[in-house]
Amino acid sequence: MICDREYRLKHTEEAQSIVDQLTLEEKVSLMSGDMPLDKILAEARMSPEKHYNHVPCSAGGLPEYHVPPVLFCDGSRGVVCGTGKSTCFPVAMLRGASFDTELEEKIGEAIGREIRAYGGNFFGGVCLNLPYNPGWGRSQETYGEDSFHMGEMGSAIVEGVQNENVIACLKHFAFNQMEISRFTVDVDCSPRTEREVFLAHFKKCIDRGAAAVMSSYNKYKGTYCGHNDYLLNQVLKDEWGFDGFVMSDFGSGIRDTVEAANGGQNIEMSGTTYFGDKLVQAVMSGKVPERKINDAALRIIRTMISFRDAGSHKYPESVIGCKEHIALALQSAREGITLLQNKNALLPLDRKHTKRLVVMGNLANADNLGDHGSSQVFPPYNTTPLNGISAAASGSEVIFYDGENLAHAKELAVSADAVVIIAGYNYNDEGEYTTQNSDETYTGARGGDRYDLGLHKNDIRLIQETGAVNPRTIVVMIGGSTITTSEWQDSAGAILMAYYPGMEGGTAIGEILFGDVNPSGKLPFVIPVSQNDLPHVEWETDAQFYEYYHGYEKLDKEGIRPSFPYGFGLSYTTFDIRDAAFSADNEAIAASCSIINTGSRRGAEVVQLYIGFRNSSVDRPVKSLKGFQRITLDPGEEKRITIRCPFDELKWYDPKTRQFELEEIEYEVYLGSSSDEKDLVMGTVTVKEENK
Repeated sequence: MICDREYRLKHTEEAQSIVDQLTLEEKVSLMSGDMPLDKILAEARMSPEKHYNHVPCSAGGLPEYHVPPVLFCDGSRGVVCGTGKSTCFPVAMLRGASFDTELEEKIGEAIGREIRAYGGNFFGGVCLNLPYNPGWGRSQETYGEDSFHMGEMGSAIVEGVQNENVIACLKHFAFNQMEISRFTVDVDCSPRTEREVFLAHFKKCIDRGAAAVMSSYNKYKGTYCGHNDYLLNQVLKDEWGFDGFVMSDFGSGIRDTVEAANGGQNIEMSGTTYFGDKLVQAVMSGKVPERKINDAALRIIRTMISFRDAGSHKYPESVIGCKEHIALALQSAREGITLLQNKNALLPLDRKHTKRLVVMGNLANADNLGDHGSSQVFPPYNTTPLNGISAAASGSEVIFYDGENLAHAKELAVSADAVVIIAGYNYNDEGEYTTQNSDETYTGARGGDRYDLGLHKNDIRLIQETGAVNPRTIVVMIGGSTITTSEWQDSAGAILMAYYPGMEGGTAIGEILFGDVNPSGKLPFVIPVSQNDLPHVEWETDAQFYEYYHGYEKLDKEGIRPSFPYGFGLSYTTFDIRDAAFSADNEAIAASCSIINTGSRRGAEVVQLYIGFRNSSVDRPVKSLKGFQRITLDPGEEKRITIRCPFDELKWYDPKTRQFELEEIEYEVYLGSSSDEKDLVMGTVTVKEENK
């Protein structure tokens, strides 16, 4: 299996023998991208079909030594290559809401197959940046706010992609949690925050076999991450034992030849500005030791021939956007869409009693698949919410109105059996930030970070006015991360969080509204009552300090109740957790329980394991997610499950020893359906020396 690092290391001797035969110029050629970003973007402006990454971006390669080039395909919600072909999966944030690592691995395999069909061998779409504040424009590209959860989901897609012998690349390493200032901001934090909050999930994916890492644009502690010796050499390569290679983010990912090469950068992408001839000269003048070049060449060659020898599966073009992959996209949307509120069991709608359904909101009939930056995927079609609802509402009259005139909207709502309002964001509201007067541009000004985490004011007024005349008003939220609901929540009978649900998202929305599918998504972030309850970020800044607490752990620590807790999501059935038991062996805490479907519908629950640190001698969260298991049950069905938390997950980083330390204390252990203590059962386990 190509995720096995030992398999790749077996190729070291062969790779070294090739390096030993190469000239300095040949070694440096491996480190040099072939497709300058400005030319790629100029082509895109001339022809829509030649958008960014419409074909794999190449770098390096030595045909005479049978070393393949890197053939880069971006992501993360599918393969960016091609036009009108690729499967567009839901954004990673929705997939995170499924808490389904098995499904994420299958999605990774599908993405790997489509990359192979495009002629690529590299997936640059495993985004692991943690949204310190969910206003970050690219929050949609990552799995949620919790480091443990992100590490598990990220590892799953890494394994899936690399099962198809495609290199999986983790990005953006590291501390890339803002868009507007991403090229200039200097990030700082404490050593514990660095290791426990922002780097832990990267390490987990490295430990589980990820073969490549992309550095980020921003600075960390005064040094650009693209040539940050501490991050790239000391932590990633030396301390973590990373055997793969590092590539720069495109365009401005590195700023200096000598600093980048000495700092641990291995490949400049997507074109060559600072490497190439400049790097050869830097070596010849003694500014860059040739051992740095030798190390980079060894890493690149070893990785490329490992994946070559593992088998380059040949897939026909027909695999791109095939029915099996589209079915996976639909399954993902079904599993991730999250039911947040359901007053008086308004949902699911009964077709017999829903003869007149009004669908409102200008996003209802929009092709709204998410960000239009480097992660934009171009599918053969898109099922909008209106399309999906109309198809599901067989026998009902479906009326669409964009909601612009409130008086008319109220008239329609009064005579409707139910109203569905599609409200939220599109690529102009959030996403990869670009400006018209910048070299770092794709096709124009759009995207960026969100200053306001609420809905647009016109959406809020529409919900309030409509809800006042029809209590059977359902709000379907579209967006990449946290959207606050406190201003209008009481005006809605039911609330669904649909994220950006992919090319079959509209189908899933319709199925869930009418009960053909039982919702089972769980929030991968907290929704606070006020955005002021979350960490403050200056989106336009030259410096940002990240504190230790964010998200649900911050609210827990400060005793602030949210509108909806982390891990929360309703179902059309009910579940009961019984007979919980907690213990520890030599390696892990084990939490067991029986889970029963006590309702009348088949459904899925996500049982979540949290560990509490009340007895810690250092400042720790009240509790942190340390395990989860998704389980599907028929009505009346009962299963016994066990979730294990390895002792490594209990450790804290001691800046004095520069090691992760395990405390011998009594830990609280929680099992339940969300991070809210009312949804959890608790026990305690004491970890002592003999348990280690």
